[in-house]
Amino acid sequence: MTLRQEARAWLESALAGEFAHARGLGGPGREHEGHAVRHAWERHLGRAGWTCLGWPEEYGGRAASLEEQIAFHEEYARADAPARVGHIGEGLIGPTILEFGTRAQKDRFLPPIQRGDELWCQGYSEPEAGSDLAGVQTRAVLEEGEWVVTGQKVWTSLAHVADWCFVLCRTEPGSRRHQGLSYLLVPMRQAGVEVRPIRQLTGTSEFNEVFFDGARTAAGNVLGAPGEGWRVAMATLGYERGASTLGQQLGFQRELTKVIETARRTGALDDPLVRDGLARSWLELRIMRLNALRPDTEPTIAKLYWSRWHQRLGELAQEVLGKEGLVGELNDLQRLYLFSRADTIYAGSSEIQLNIIAERALGLPKEPRTEPR
Repeated sequence: MTLRQEARAWLESALAGEFAHARGLGGPGREHEGHAVRHAWERHLGRAGWTCLGWPEEYGGRAASLEEQIAFHEEYARADAPARVGHIGEGLIGPTILEFGTRAQKDRFLPPIQRGDELWCQGYSEPEAGSDLAGVQTRAVLEEGEWVVTGQKVWTSLAHVADWCFVLCRTEPGSRRHQGLSYLLVPMRQAGVEVRPIRQLTGTSEFNEVFFDGARTAAGNVLGAPGEGWRVAMATLGYERGASTLGQQLGFQRELTKVIETARRTGALDDPLVRDGLARSWLELRIMRLNALRPDTEPTIAKLYWSRWHQRLGELAQEVLGKEGLVGELNDLQRLYLFSRADTIYAGSSEIQLNIIAERALGLPKEPRTEPR
């Protein structure tokens, strides 16, 4: 039996029992839906060996090939399984720990991620350092065998349900830009951490502000050496924007299918401009998939591509809805439109991505920058 066949059979069985009501829960703009049952589902996946498929077997994975991982994602989407709550742990910090972590760090942090027991969030953006990540000012100092963290992070996805946060912060006083940064693993459930939800256009609060006021973590909870945070942080961004987006693209396919079905129902499909837009969306999604499968795809280009594509899909969704899109309770396509407005901002704004491509990939002159005082 192939992994695809095994996954299909297992998902059909698992989603017909106690988790039958979890089908379709969650997704962009709907992260609030059924968190408790989705977390229970994450643990169920972990016990059955369906999380972290590409990880080494010693840490609960299957050492699955990229093709096998894609097959699982495809079957997961086909089964209408609930949106994952452990994707930041599995897709971002997990691979980063595998690459940079000590044996002790791997033994401590990877098993709870694989089991679905501990959830993670990403402490990168700040009010004065969003896409310009090198401007972070959150700081940490070593005191009596612990890092003491002070500062603010913002747009922190799922911080309100996270157990841990990987925090890029400044650990060398007086350092600037890429120098003097460290990558710390910080527990969220402590007195020195305050999380404030940010209410979005969708009415939900996936994003949060996080305030660190003397938050503490063990001295050994630095990934890579102190001062090497920039290198580690860039590796995480590579995982965030690389082949791991294949699962995200399957969600995009489901949204596109719903837009097409709605266009048929509302009669918008009779409009040649709408048909052209849908055909372009279908074709560009295939291009997105092929680019993600290429080992040499530049992550910055991939982020720029999918965020713009998804935003255009949201606009197309509103167009096919017509007057329906302006009244009543929010439906899935309205949420798609509202949530996708943020796509070109979070995880690096499009303007910053274009600068990076111009300067680092094409070798064009750097844009003049005004250093903060």
